[in-house]
Amino acid sequence: MTLWALEIEYDGTPFMGWQRQKHGLAIQQVVEEAATRLRGGGEVREAVSAGRTDAGVHATGQIVQVDLPDLTPFRIREAMNFHLKPHPIVVLRCCIAPQGWHARFAATGRAYRYIISNRATPPALEARRVWHVRQPLDADAMHDAAQSLLGHHDFSSFRASACQAKSPMRTLDALNVRRLGEKIIIEARARSFLHHQVRNMVGSLMKVGEGRWPRARLAEVLAAKSRARAGMTAPAEGLYFTQVEYDPPLPLECDDIRLARFAGQSDV
Repeated sequence: MTLWALEIEYDGTPFMGWQRQKHGLAIQQVVEEAATRLRGGGEVREAVSAGRTDAGVHATGQIVQVDLPDLTPFRIREAMNFHLKPHPIVVLRCCIAPQGWHARFAATGRAYRYIISNRATPPALEARRVWHVRQPLDADAMHDAAQSLLGHHDFSSFRASACQAKSPMRTLDALNVRRLGEKIIIEARARSFLHHQVRNMVGSLMKVGEGRWPRARLAEVLAAKSRARAGMTAPAEGLYFTQVEYDPPLPLECDDIRLARFAGQSDV
């Protein structure tokens, strides 16, 4: 068998998160079962992800390593997607993993996006994929406040009580907030994040957007190093794991040449 790197997307709504659980279905379990069927049975070494998303969190660019047959990227993608049905998990691209590479430990950067539906009426088509906030939010104020969190800091104020990280020190490379129509888009980038860090930062930023906190309050919350001083934990449903960076970048591909040829054929 060959170690493959898969880029996958998923709707986290029906899952207990990435990691296998004693009770409830996890994304890791579904991926490993699909890999087992593709291999024709037998045990599959544990699938490892670049980030362990929580229950209800979605992904558009999660990276997973798993042992699979030595086939073309196109066949791996199509076969895995067949065996992943009917679950809302899809392989987008894949490649044979480079020598010595590890999905989690080789990552040099991770990115998340949080989406707030900021309108009076609740979402119907995007239910369980955004956080609905009725009161108008000032995206510019949120962005200005967010810049005080950039850099290397003790992020204890935005750390979950159950976080297992050895240190609360993290370097936040980017935290941008913008309005796109009725949505507030918050994008965060760092080498790694603490448990619930992004959702806790979003909960505090919402207070700034509502006008309940001044923009300078976020810097005070950070300096306090106390979870009790920060805002609520934003719901999981608005969070997306969007990208993992490696150096050098993974040579991900989908080998769609067959589809391109098919699309170019004419039946005239």
